[in-house]
Amino acid sequence: MSDSGTEATGAAGADPAGEVLAGEAAVDTTLLTALEAVLMVVDEPLESAEVAQALGITPAEALAALTELAADYDGDRGSRRRGFELRRAAGGWRIYSRADHHGTVADFITAGQSAKLSQAALETLAVIAYRQPVTRARISAIRGVNVDGVVRTLLLRGLIVESGADATSGAVQFVTSRVFLESMGLESLDELPDIAPYLPAGDDVPTVD
Repeated sequence: MSDSGTEATGAAGADPAGEVLAGEAAVDTTLLTALEAVLMVVDEPLESAEVAQALGITPAEALAALTELAADYDGDRGSRRRGFELRRAAGGWRIYSRADHHGTVADFITAGQSAKLSQAALETLAVIAYRQPVTRARISAIRGVNVDGVVRTLLLRGLIVESGADATSGAVQFVTSRVFLESMGLESLDELPDIAPYLPAGDDVPTVD
């Protein structure tokens, strides 16, 4: 990603004050590292206004920091081009694996299709099976952890598929696939076992709607 001030400033880098140049503006490196920390834990694209609120800065400062990070990851600031990128999607910003390496990432995740799923993947798959259609945010809330990577794994293995958008938030929803039914030896979701007897009294019991 480039900006209008690149020619005027030349290759940007850290200055003695601990700042990097984003076009004609200087972005503090402490702010950039804080922004990176936030971006690493989100499972939905963040709007610049949300970044500004989270970091206590103005929207203009947030946009400058996001633009600077994106350019740095792309190798436009004299650094090595990363295997990941920060790009705009669905009205916000998010870190993704670089598209150039999608095949490598897919091969890594799907290597050994017969291999057992991790405990985290099994738990996430169970939430989707009993709560579908369900969004990433809802899955994360139920499990209490970020499930972005696990959801990608389940998608690449074909056990779940995207199924439209949530009417309220607009977030992508997920459901189990035919591959899931075949893997579980089920004819339909109606054959999923009732898990209510295994939950504490009064718990929020997942159901298939």
